[in-house]
Amino acid sequence: MTNNVKPLIPIKTNIVESLRMMKQSYANPLEHSQFLQQRFGNVVMQRAGSMKFVHLFGPEANRLSLVNPGQILSNKKSWDKIIGRIFPNGLMLRDGDDHRYHRRLMQAGFKKEAIQRYLLNMTPLVKHSIGQWAPGDMLVYPTLKQMTLELAASVFLGMDLGDDARKINTAFETTVAASMPRIPVALPGTLLWRGIRSRKVMCDFFLARIDEKRASDGQDLFSLLCHAVDEDGNRYTDQEIVDHIIFLMMAAHDTTTSSLTSMIYALAKHPEWQERLFAEVSGLGETLTFEDLSEMTETSWVMKEALRRYPPLSTLPKYSNQAFEFEGFQVPADAMVITYPIHTHHMSELWDKPYDFDPLRFSEQRAEHKRHPYSWIPFSGGAHMCIGLHFAEMQIKLVMFELLKRYQWSVPEGYEMPVQQSPISKPKDDLPIRICAR
Repeated sequence: MTNNVKPLIPIKTNIVESLRMMKQSYANPLEHSQFLQQRFGNVVMQRAGSMKFVHLFGPEANRLSLVNPGQILSNKKSWDKIIGRIFPNGLMLRDGDDHRYHRRLMQAGFKKEAIQRYLLNMTPLVKHSIGQWAPGDMLVYPTLKQMTLELAASVFLGMDLGDDARKINTAFETTVAASMPRIPVALPGTLLWRGIRSRKVMCDFFLARIDEKRASDGQDLFSLLCHAVDEDGNRYTDQEIVDHIIFLMMAAHDTTTSSLTSMIYALAKHPEWQERLFAEVSGLGETLTFEDLSEMTETSWVMKEALRRYPPLSTLPKYSNQAFEFEGFQVPADAMVITYPIHTHHMSELWDKPYDFDPLRFSEQRAEHKRHPYSWIPFSGGAHMCIGLHFAEMQIKLVMFELLKRYQWSVPEGYEMPVQQSPISKPKDDLPIRICAR
């Protein structure tokens, strides 16, 4: 350690304050991160028993975490501790060469040609699903979640879940909820116990269908993973296929549901933007084409602004493989190192009036997101940049295209959406809205 680098000392808090901070870290990561940064600075260490937690704040902290020079940080070691018993060996739970190998095999399912094919496959499903919405009062989150699960099943699995849809959706819900249990012990009846049992339901469901997929020439992601071969002729094992499918299905429909819900809420609160986007999609054809996606500029701004305010993942944990220096402090090895997209997304140093809904901040004229390359990171970044980024954007635009053409929607005067920020951002009340036909 050089003379100008200080050792990092854990902050001292009493039992009551420690419990309050622990509760706040789960219930409201934005308030928690802002409290820590304002009181202690950009580098903060806490201890919980033998575990060390280091909180890093600001866009440079994001850069360090996502660029990860010299592999000083591990995704696997952190996420294994958080969701390893529920989503073991998913792409996000891998490091280094192992991560690159699995990502390369999976990449075929997210290339431009595949996304064009997915758009064609999803369009009639989205038209039908949204066409079934009845004017009146509805709950947005569960409605969207059911639809995105069905879309993910069609695109990724190449199948209609049919009678299994409710069972699989319930299993996904339970596993995601169990990914950050308040009681991290799998005692009978606990959330973690139910999550592990629900994972087995999904494993059994997908394992039973692998032979059929290997014998087919399907172009869904499940089939592509079953046929994926590297340059040496190696294939995924059955369990690797299942691990990837479960993780991708969760990521594909949970994060997209979160993003769409935030957009619908923002547009209900700001009907002038709802009409701007209606005008934008009205200038396109009756059916959205791949070429149309790039014409939905203002829809992109609204999507980015919703992701800024309500990132699906509010925190990005990693684990320090070795000690390293950040802003004059020596961060120790074997610590959980946490950065906060939701904190950076609300920094007044980076964003004008950060609590205002203002999609124009993403326009070329203002480009607030370009003030620092790591100020806006809802899709992570670096080697672990979301592999389904372009798929997610396409799906969001397709749903908004069909929704805007058919309906207007609103929330009561003065309504504010109560948000559960972790493990995945979602409304605590499922977001009640009133819709009417255009």
